[in-house]
Amino acid sequence: MKVCFSVTVSGLVQGVYFRASSQQVAIDYGLSGYARNLADGNVELLICGEQTNVEKMLQWLQQGPPEAEVEDMRQEQVQWQEHSFFAIE
Repeated sequence: MKVCFSVTVSGLVQGVYFRASSQQVAIDYGLSGYARNLADGNVELLICGEQTNVEKMLQWLQQGPPEAEVEDMRQEQVQWQEHSFFAIE
């Protein structure tokens, strides 16, 4: 089953390769969507793909890359959106 999740990650998540690392993990899992920095210091992601792989990505986001310090992660399932790749915005 294909699903999409909107995710906001907070903590030390900008300037630590969070978006680039997220993109690589998403590519590895065959997911599409995007990752972008927000003005408040958080990172927003849209993750779309097979539910099993989206769940794996959500689990990875709880820690992020080694340089990151994830303090909080909010996730919400949203309506399916078709994206052809995972972009860094």
